Amino acid sequence: MPASGGSVLRIHVRPGASRAGLAGLHGGALALRVGARPVEGAANREVLSVLARALDVRSADLELTSGATGRDKRVLVRGLSPAAVRAALTPLLRV
Repeated sequence: MPASGGSVLRIHVRPGASRAGLAGLHGGALALRVGARPVEGAANREVLSVLARALDVRSADLELTSGATGRDKRVLVRGLSPAAVRAALTPLLRV
């Protein structure tokens, strides 16, 4: 969804996965696997790292805006429109 200066991306995180990466969609949100467990923010840091690689942006361009302690999160992507985010992620999704 559009946001001032970028886009907000809805994420559903699956921590403790054997492989990190995009895992399709989950109830309208992007499903993301991370190997880190949700201890001391490790999973959140990995979420931002995986997203930065997928979107080809710096981790500093991403900000976790909600969901720090849950599986459902919102991430602000600075500098990319919703169309640009969709264009970057669509080829990476297995649908």
